[in-house]
Amino acid sequence: MRINETIFLTLIFVVFSSCGGEHTIKTVNTPTIQCGMCQKTIEIGLKKISGVKAATVDLKTKSTTVSYDMDKTDITIIEKTISNLGYQANLTPAEPAIYDALPDCCKLAG
Repeated sequence: MRINETIFLTLIFVVFSSCGGEHTIKTVNTPTIQCGMCQKTIEIGLKKISGVKAATVDLKTKSTTVSYDMDKTDITIIEKTISNLGYQANLTPAEPAIYDALPDCCKLAG
């Protein structure tokens, strides 16, 4: 089942990448994600950015793959958006107040 999901997501990225302007696909390290709620929050939040065509969070690898139009957005905006949702994105730390307001299941144990 996991292989089918991966193939499906790859096809979506290929289709979105081949339509319209110049698109790119980047993977963002999101090491603070913990659960499906984190996944949903980030995917929905990123899709609100103008130019983002697709966003997929992988809980196992703790990474987020984003397909976007390079003329409308860039990786800095994507990282800042993830940070503003309460999660670390590459070297951009989570916004502390937003992180503190996350449900307990979305916070690092410790």
